[in-house]
Amino acid sequence: MDTEEFSPNHFGSLCYVNDHVGFFGTIKSSPADFVVTEIDVSGNLVTDACNTANEKCEIEFEKNDTKATRKQKNDAEIKRVKYGVSALVNDKCMAGAKNANPFNDNTADFELDHIDFLHYFLDLSVQESLDQFSCSVKTAWRSHKVEDQLNELSLGLFTDKNERALIHSAVRQTYPFLLTFTKATELLVKPNQDYQELCNLTSEEEADGFFIFLDAKLENSTFTFKPDDCKEHRTAVHHFISKKFGKLLETKSFSEKGISGLQKLCISVRLREKKGSSRKRKSMDVINKEDLYTGFTLQKENLETLEAISYLASSLGVLPSDFSYAGIKDKKAITYQAMVVRKVAPERLKQVESIIGKKSMKLHNIHTENKPLRLGWLSGNNFSIIVRNIKNHSNDASVKIQERIGEAVQNIKEKGFLNYYGPQRFGKVQNSQSNDIGLALLKEEMEKAVKLLLTPDNTEDPVNNAKKHFIQTEDAKGALALMPDYKIRERMLLRAINRYGANQEGYTRAWFSIPHSMRIFYVHAFCSKVWNEAASYRFKSYGLKVVEGDLVLCNQDDNSLLSDKVSVHIVTKEEEMSNKYSINQVVLPMPGYSIKYPANKIGEWYNETLAEAGLQACSFRVSSLQLNIPGCYRHILKHPYKLSYELNLGDQIETEKLTNDGMSLKPYLVLKFKLDSSCYATVCLREIMKCNF
Repeated sequence: MDTEEFSPNHFGSLCYVNDHVGFFGTIKSSPADFVVTEIDVSGNLVTDACNTANEKCEIEFEKNDTKATRKQKNDAEIKRVKYGVSALVNDKCMAGAKNANPFNDNTADFELDHIDFLHYFLDLSVQESLDQFSCSVKTAWRSHKVEDQLNELSLGLFTDKNERALIHSAVRQTYPFLLTFTKATELLVKPNQDYQELCNLTSEEEADGFFIFLDAKLENSTFTFKPDDCKEHRTAVHHFISKKFGKLLETKSFSEKGISGLQKLCISVRLREKKGSSRKRKSMDVINKEDLYTGFTLQKENLETLEAISYLASSLGVLPSDFSYAGIKDKKAITYQAMVVRKVAPERLKQVESIIGKKSMKLHNIHTENKPLRLGWLSGNNFSIIVRNIKNHSNDASVKIQERIGEAVQNIKEKGFLNYYGPQRFGKVQNSQSNDIGLALLKEEMEKAVKLLLTPDNTEDPVNNAKKHFIQTEDAKGALALMPDYKIRERMLLRAINRYGANQEGYTRAWFSIPHSMRIFYVHAFCSKVWNEAASYRFKSYGLKVVEGDLVLCNQDDNSLLSDKVSVHIVTKEEEMSNKYSINQVVLPMPGYSIKYPANKIGEWYNETLAEAGLQACSFRVSSLQLNIPGCYRHILKHPYKLSYELNLGDQIETEKLTNDGMSLKPYLVLKFKLDSSCYATVCLREIMKCNF
């Protein structure tokens, strides 16, 4: 079994359902050995969709590739630059929390990592001059001396209007205290006096964030200043924004609960709605933007789902939150899954295919949709898996490998497997486990959670060097300089700590600066570990028998168990004696604030386990990070569907041969099967092979 898939600290202690011996083999030797195809709610593979949608999209694209379409592409590129550079100040507090937003709008989520766009447009000497100019401006302001030579700096001549627009945005987002302007085709910069005036009222960090927000002009976004208890000072800020930007912006004070739990007043800013638009124009805008959905099938290889979405968002000039999907797919695999993106037309999606192809992604069945997808909106997944280097376990020489495989497959068909959460739920094996980080977050131990995430492995590489630097020195700025650009969440954390300090507030803001999906991943990892251990304990205690106090699902038609309407029934003694229920109906809860626990010794085990973890009084709500964990129910036992296998033992000649991808033709096993949604193929394989590594 692939050594990076299973953690011996966790999976090694979990029991099995079947008593067969199993066999040894390796999985995921290459992504092509693990092919996953999503099954939609109608029971069809997402790859079975008719290709006519793609053909229709191509025809429409060729028909509509007019001057207006080309302008749309340029506008999208400008917007992409604004999103990309805005990641420099990726900070949810500054953007404003959704629940605290007095305008009831969506806040801007700058979730992409920094891309040095200026590198593509400016010569190195010009970049150096710009850096020197910017430093001189800041130095002069701080000493209250603005010299004549700081009036302006030329960045050169740029004849292309769209190129100038990109540079304007990139400079203002990178140096928010500078203004850019054009004389003929010459692009110049000068100090932004409005920025200096705002700095007399706020900190430089807040002024940076405000002017980056102002330049980006992202629809439905807001910017929030730090909490301020001084009414006169808040009034001065209101008056400044009204005087300078009243036609563009509007402000409002609102109360929010700070980290200390006290209510404090904040000023929030948003773009004014444009007036004078006709009802017809507004209706078209809604159709063209907010209610425009495009569906497609994403094929990816050796790429995480969230990572793939970040690449797509960057290429399309939209936010990662504009994408919806039914489930997360494996990284080291070739996967096919349905997705829907908001505010992107099919022809625009078609344009980025060549770009994302470089990231081992392909798009299929591009078509219009009328709504986004939701997690759990699938009936399952289809797997085609190659297990290589097949052989008996080291202490088993009694029978041939063919017999061991046949026995294992037959048992799994008849008895199924314990439905553990798989290794993807916990991340790769490393010195600090994702579930430990989740536990620290639930206990609101923010500093511990950050340091667990930044705990280095026992290897020498740029990532671990950056982590070591931070753990040893708490120098976030130095660690950020060492951290590679592709480590998005680590860089987000370090940026926030660098800005707010290595203290309780800084560590809390660091966690709040990363996307919600990343924050809650760690909490789910802890809750999933508890569920796995509960399922193993339940089977050791009662086996496949349904006993008094067990939980069974009342609405059996709900396969996902994610609905708010899910309810459970506690098995009575009479129902146990009459064998009213089967083990296939028994569920166990994943911890949360809205679930019931079994009314037998399994429920006692939950209480003891959570108490040992220090969560006896946990409400499973972390308000400072906007994390609410309601919990859910999950079936203990599952079965694979349409399980088939093909064993290739090879011969003496074939053993020496190599395939095109360098894989030897030693004995290998091909397994094909289907699983319900939220079931893990690696867990099914673990039961078949009886392997823990």
